[in-house]
Amino acid sequence: MALEELINEQLTNAMKAQDKLRTETLRSIRSGIIEFKKSGIDREMNPDDELKLLNKLVKSRKESIELYTRANRNDLVEQEQKELEIILEFLPKQLTDEEIRATIKKIIEDQQATQNDFGKIMGLSMKALSGKADGNKVRAILNELLN
Repeated sequence: MALEELINEQLTNAMKAQDKLRTETLRSIRSGIIEFKKSGIDREMNPDDELKLLNKLVKSRKESIELYTRANRNDLVEQEQKELEIILEFLPKQLTDEEIRATIKKIIEDQQATQNDFGKIMGLSMKALSGKADGNKVRAILNELLN
């Protein structure tokens, strides 16, 4: 089932259940989908586009959590964390550090990479781990492995 159909179905259920937070979060996802359609791209959303949209929303929530934590706004931190959990339901299961490390090691070995190949290996790693791992975590592990 496409993300748009899934979001619309879940949104209807959340509205019927009068779950305000879930309804608002699902509407923000749907808003991103509608924005994509209006952007002039003459095609349907593919799984990569869906992952990019969801990851963008996750990143936004994480940044908000960090800012609200620094501002001592625990009420807003809690709301953002709940929204983040809802968005994460639609992303593939995130890999553990060990799984990420194993994938990157294999790419490094296959490419016979050195420290100078950081950019190339980072690109290949992100392509292989798309939607399954946070980019900052991949960067940190790759840095560790190449040094």
